[in-house]
Amino acid sequence: MNKVFKPKKADWKTLLQRPTQSVADIEDTVTTIFNEVESGGDAAIQRFTHQFDKVNLNKLLVTTEETVAAQAAVSEELKAAIHLAKANIECFHSAQKTAKIEIETTQGVHCWQEKRPIQKVGLYIPGGTAPLFSTILMLAIPATLAGCKEIVLCTPPNEGGNIHPAILYTAALCGVSRICKVGGIQAIAGMTFGTEQIPKVYKIFGPGNQYVTVAKQIATKYGVAIDMPAGPSELLIMADDSANASFVASDLLSQAEHGADSQVILVSTSKAMIEAVEKEVQMQIEELPRKEIAQKAIDNSTLIYVENHQTAIDLINAYGPEHFIVCVKDEEFYLDHTQNAGSVFIGNYTPESAGDYASGTNHTLPTNGYSKQYSGVNLDSFLKSMTFQKITKQGMQNIGNAIEVMAEAEGLQAHKNAVTLRLNSLK
Repeated sequence: MNKVFKPKKADWKTLLQRPTQSVADIEDTVTTIFNEVESGGDAAIQRFTHQFDKVNLNKLLVTTEETVAAQAAVSEELKAAIHLAKANIECFHSAQKTAKIEIETTQGVHCWQEKRPIQKVGLYIPGGTAPLFSTILMLAIPATLAGCKEIVLCTPPNEGGNIHPAILYTAALCGVSRICKVGGIQAIAGMTFGTEQIPKVYKIFGPGNQYVTVAKQIATKYGVAIDMPAGPSELLIMADDSANASFVASDLLSQAEHGADSQVILVSTSKAMIEAVEKEVQMQIEELPRKEIAQKAIDNSTLIYVENHQTAIDLINAYGPEHFIVCVKDEEFYLDHTQNAGSVFIGNYTPESAGDYASGTNHTLPTNGYSKQYSGVNLDSFLKSMTFQKITKQGMQNIGNAIEVMAEAEGLQAHKNAVTLRLNSLK
């Protein structure tokens, strides 16, 4: 890992740069595939699936028989773990439900707000070297709780044209309506336009590689909403001498193994901690099955020494990490002053892995600094807030003149007339 001591603030932007390509580097490829899927439908999807996933598929939809077979292929131990995680995620997201808000703003003017589910949502679930069935829990559970009528899931097939059994089992458990064997840019394009087999959706959720991230952003040009720009995973840890160096190293590696373009950063006020963590990373990485992937991410990652906590929190807020672990004596300082982070993990016994799987919080979070303006996925992500109002005769008399004056001042005579006619009828 790269080590940096007391970096100057002017150098922070360069120091904290993510190892990702820009939208401009990828946009032409994404746009080409989008155009072909829009005009070619399933045929284009199948062609790109052959090109990128090395498999020929006539049928893109998972069958009932495949789902039933998956039930038997998943071990009872894994099923129990999935059910435990499901219960905790349901518990946390159910608690996010809010009641109807109703108020009389002025006598005779009744206003209220209610939430309605987004009717059709699409979930993108990465496959490949790490089939993320846990992401189904994070997306399908709040979608179901919100009352979404159609939940479409897209995930890439393996070279045999199959989907990992744990993905099929979890999807069935969580109420997914339709599972499509398609990944990458073509999956996002399919859900954007709709094809013969893939339904068009109103909002797309889920993480992915840089190509999927850009594809989701391009989808917004065609009237489809997205959860957030959620790209390669990242983790920042703030640790002082109260932290356990082996724990810190394990957390850094847990994110590094996601992919070669993941980024992990340690910020510390202790040079001794930095040295200890570096040694632990070198030892622990040797035991990882995904060592080669993790090593590439570690090579792009940094150990940063700062002199005091104020400098540390300023740097952390400037970075805006997706995941932020706090292992320091003065936890309250960081909890009070953290402004930009997707999800925060506190103390030596709160690994980021807990949030990834089973504590109950959502692991679909903003990356690439977008935690400065985006929230992670939550129940409200699957809902729309709608406002209502009903005005009585008395209410119109109370606010009508103000509306007339304001409309006239803006030069909108028809707006004024709509009120004047009503007021005249009440005289």
